[in-house]
Amino acid sequence: MRVGDEVPVLVRAIGTADMVAYAGATWDWHRLHYDHDWLTERGLAAPVVDGQLFGALLVEAVQDWLGPAATVRRLSMRFVAPVFAGETVRCTGRVTGVDGPLVTVEQRIEVAGERARLVVAPAGCTVERRR
Repeated sequence: MRVGDEVPVLVRAIGTADMVAYAGATWDWHRLHYDHDWLTERGLAAPVVDGQLFGALLVEAVQDWLGPAATVRRLSMRFVAPVFAGETVRCTGRVTGVDGPLVTVEQRIEVAGERARLVVAPAGCTVERRR
């Protein structure tokens, strides 16, 4: 593990069914995430993806990469734009520090495709690797 190593890109399409499943797991039933009529009244064309889901994706990307011998000890992120149902996101990251078993990773999430835009940044985590 070295500074500059890249986290494999995690690409995820987020559909309405995914959002309902996530809402069920987190008990977040805000109408912003599912109610088309309520959203239309507020000028939004589609449900907005729950922000907590992006934290889960950032951790998933790192855990998939480093495996079960690694534990995310700290996670931070800042939202800069919403993501809507039906969009696909790309989670990227790179190692910015290694101190013994601790690895610092800088991350970001972008919407991929035609409406590409940055949605989460800065973001990152500190991971402890067990030997």
